[in-house]
Amino acid sequence: MSRRTGRPVLLAGVLLAALVAGAACSDEPAPRPAPSATGPSAATPSAGATGAPPAGATARNPFGAHWDWSRYDQFVPYLEKLSGSATYHELSWCDIEKTQGSPDFSAVDRIAERSRQLGITLHLKIRTGVCWATGGTAKFTRGQANKTESAIPRDLAAYQAFVRALVQRYAPYGVREYAIENEVNAQQYWAGSPEDYRRLVTAAAEAIRSADPQATVVDSGMSSVAYGMGVADRLLRAGQPDQAVAAYQAYFQRRVGTRGRLIPAVADPTALRAALDNTQNSRNLAYLAVTEKLLDDRVVDVRQLHFYEHFSGVPALLDYLRAETPAGVPVQAWEVGQFWKDGADDAAARGDEMVKVVSLLVAGGIHEVLWLPLAYNPDNRAGAEVRYGLLDPDGTQRQAGAMLAALAAAARDATVEPVNAKGLTGVAFRRGAESTLVVWSTTGGTVSLPATAGVTGGPVGADPAARTGALPIGPSPVLLRANGDPAGVLAPIR
Repeated sequence: MSRRTGRPVLLAGVLLAALVAGAACSDEPAPRPAPSATGPSAATPSAGATGAPPAGATARNPFGAHWDWSRYDQFVPYLEKLSGSATYHELSWCDIEKTQGSPDFSAVDRIAERSRQLGITLHLKIRTGVCWATGGTAKFTRGQANKTESAIPRDLAAYQAFVRALVQRYAPYGVREYAIENEVNAQQYWAGSPEDYRRLVTAAAEAIRSADPQATVVDSGMSSVAYGMGVADRLLRAGQPDQAVAAYQAYFQRRVGTRGRLIPAVADPTALRAALDNTQNSRNLAYLAVTEKLLDDRVVDVRQLHFYEHFSGVPALLDYLRAETPAGVPVQAWEVGQFWKDGADDAAARGDEMVKVVSLLVAGGIHEVLWLPLAYNPDNRAGAEVRYGLLDPDGTQRQAGAMLAALAAAARDATVEPVNAKGLTGVAFRRGAESTLVVWSTTGGTVSLPATAGVTGGPVGADPAARTGALPIGPSPVLLRANGDPAGVLAPIR
C-alpha cells in the first residue's frame, strides 16, 4: 500500500481524550475505553497491495481459512486442498500459564505440528487474558473455552519473558508472525486504554525480535465494523461527505440495526457524523489511529484486516488501506467472511459472493486472505449461521468450499494481478506461460467471450471445459484458463 498522507495526528489525541472523558457513563452494549522475572521455562520441541511479504513468510497460496481445532479430523480432507496457505491460532498467557511458573504449551504444540503436517503456515495471536498476570476480574467470558478480555500485565518484564519463550519454542515450527491481542477496539477483548495497548505492543515487539530476528509483529486486527467506520471518517475528513455516506451505506448494508444504535441507518452527512460520534465508534477510530501510529513508527510490521461485509464495500476499504498504511507494509486479512443475520440459504449466491470478496481483496494487494469460519458451528451462541462456513458442520464440502479450493489451486505459487477491462473485473493468476482468470461482469449484464482455441472456462469450482461456442460471462464469477497473459485471454472480447 502507498504511504498515507495528510492524516491529522491530532485526531488520535482528541479521540483518546473523548474516550477517557466518557469512560464512566456509556450505556452502549459494546465497549468504551477508559511469572517470575525470568519467565516460564519449558523445553523447546525439536522441529524437523500492499508492500512486499514480510521476511520469513512462507505462505505460497493467498487463500486459507481459520478453523476449530477440536474438529480437526473432520476437516483434514478439505484442509489438504489449502496447502501452501496460512492460518492463525489465538492463545492467551493466562490459559497457558494458569498457575504462575507452570506453563503448559501442549495444546499449541499439537496445533503447530498439525499445521506443519498440512503444509499450512501457522501464525500466532498472543493475548494476555485476565488472571494472576494482570490482576482484576474478567467482565466478559465467551464460548466453551471461557475466553475473557485481556488487560495490561502487572509486570511487563514477566510478559516479555513469556513472549520470548513462546517465540523461541515455535520458531522451529516455522512460525514467524505474531499478532498482539485481538480487536482491541472492542471492550470484550481489551480492558485497557489505547495507551496501554501501545505499551503492550511495544514491549511484545521488543521481545519477539530479540527471540527471533526473522519474526514479524502484527497488530491486533481491528474489527470489520471499526474498519467501516474508518472508511467513512476518512472520506468526511477529506471533504467528500456524499462519498462518505455512500461508502457507509455500501459497507454496512447488512449490519444496520444489528447492534442497536452502534450501526444506525445513515441518509446524509449529518446523520453519519452523529453515528461516528457515539462512544463505541469514537473508540473504534481511536484504536485505528493508535494502530496506524504503531505502523508509522515501525513498531508493527504487518497490518491485519478483518472484513465480514458485502463485496461492494471492498473498493472503498482498499482505498482506505492505501491511504492509511505506510509504504511497503503488507496487509493481511486474517479474518474474512460473510456476516449476514438471517441471510438467504442460497448456496450458489453465497459462493459467488465469497469468490468476489476474496478475489477483490487479493487483486487489491492483500497477501493473505483467511476465511472464517471454515465450517459452521451449530452450537455457537447466536444459535444460527450468522457467519457462513465453507463446509457443513460435519466437514462436508459446500459449493463455497469447492470454489475456494479452486481459487487456491489456481493461485498456488502464482503471481497475482487485478483484472479490470472489457466490462469485467476480478483477478488473474499467472504461473509460467499459463494464466487463470476469475472474472465477472461489472454491469450486471453479460459479456461474451468468443470461442478461442486453447481457452477453457466455466463456473468457479467446476473443471473448466473447452469451449465450442462463445462463453457468456455475467454477474456470477467464471474461471478461465489459457496460455498467454490475461490481456491476451480477454482480447477477443469486443
